[in-house]
Amino acid sequence: MSCSMKLEYLQSLSLLQWPLSYLAIFWIVQPLFFSLFFTPLWLLPSLYVVWFILDWKTPNQGGRRSAWVRNWNIWTHIRDYFPITILKTKDLSPSQNYIMGVHPHGLLTFGAFCNFCTEATGFSKTFPGITPHLATLSWFFKIPLIRDYIMAKGVCSVSQASIDYLLSHGTGNLVGIVVGGVGEALQSVPNTTTLILKKRKGFVRTALRHGAHLVPTFTFGETEVYDQVVFHEESRMFKFQSFFRRIFGFYFCVFYGQGFHQECKGLLPYHRPIVTVVGEPLPLPQVKNPSPEIVDKYHALYMDALYKLFEQHKVQYGCSDTQKLMFL
Repeated sequence: MSCSMKLEYLQSLSLLQWPLSYLAIFWIVQPLFFSLFFTPLWLLPSLYVVWFILDWKTPNQGGRRSAWVRNWNIWTHIRDYFPITILKTKDLSPSQNYIMGVHPHGLLTFGAFCNFCTEATGFSKTFPGITPHLATLSWFFKIPLIRDYIMAKGVCSVSQASIDYLLSHGTGNLVGIVVGGVGEALQSVPNTTTLILKKRKGFVRTALRHGAHLVPTFTFGETEVYDQVVFHEESRMFKFQSFFRRIFGFYFCVFYGQGFHQECKGLLPYHRPIVTVVGEPLPLPQVKNPSPEIVDKYHALYMDALYKLFEQHKVQYGCSDTQKLMFL
């Protein structure tokens, strides 16, 4: 691949490296946007602010997805770069709603983004009648312009109100939650399969309240596309990462991949396949006020299903036969 083609891919990927790209938009685009108030074009941002206020509740009421945005050609470039694929093991019935556990988080969640926020890998054809929503940090939806861009891709707020709305309005809705959250990003180094899951039970409780089925997924290769510099917990850099998370909601990770030449280091991800395996849905009863015992029961069943999914496909998608899935 020529340097010019790699540059094109890098530019494409830079649009996607969320949440980092959202911060870039915040610090670069937002000042430009507000500066329009002091120009002859002041009416444009004024109208948008009015729209922003009137549209405030939309992110918690199903969002506003756009088939046009989800089908942009740029997403196919990103798909082919790695490449990224999705594997269905069982059909999902449009007569049900689902909460999908997305594992692992990785650094930039390329697999989940490409598979569930775009049509680059053909989600609608693979799971007809299912509408995917990938949940992310709620405060992104409070930022002008960014909120409209991510809603157009089918991204929803991870707030309880947003998920409750999607699971109680019609059927065929699938809400993807990166259960390990931002803490799992620090576990994202090559040749590791460690998930933060043991104490993450809120998604199971929500599924029980709505009678939504749980869908385990595992994305092989997600942690292989970048190398990360891991800092000791007592180091100043780790303390800075923790401080950064308290302010922005996610960790500032130091990572690197390849440059424009294979032998150089840079910001381009490595060319390594990413495969998201979507497991068999786990049926749950509807329990309006589930007890801790019921939550624990189905949480254990989910962990077992996820473990079996990993074991069944690990060798085929790049893991050694001796590699085990670890839960923290």
